[in-house]
Amino acid sequence: MSPIIIIDIVLIAILLGIGINELYLRIMAKKSATTIDQETFREGMRKAQVIDVREKDEFDAGHVLGARNIPYSVLKNSIGSIRKDQPVYIYDQKRAIAVRAANKLRKAGYTDIYLLKGGYQSWEGKVKKKNS
Repeated sequence: MSPIIIIDIVLIAILLGIGINELYLRIMAKKSATTIDQETFREGMRKAQVIDVREKDEFDAGHVLGARNIPYSVLKNSIGSIRKDQPVYIYDQKRAIAVRAANKLRKAGYTDIYLLKGGYQSWEGKVKKKNS
């Protein structure tokens, strides 16, 4: 087999893997939470628990004003600090980790879960940054 065919096969496999992962995330997101746009997120966040599931250094670099940081890596141990009687608004940088966090919360019995469409990278509302 020629090297070009091998490279083509590898590239197709990589693209297929990316596509399958994206499909999996979309299905998991639809099953676990409601995805909402920025305006809806901004309107409802005063009555919700806004959780940033990025790691602390990313959170400190800038986050949605009013959000609290519960990194996905410690979510399992911190899940008890999230109330089940209030809506939970979750976001990360784009959306992949937030989807996993929403799925974890759903499995723990949470039902009122919302994801920020586009994540923090597309957020145009007020932000807070930690001063160095």
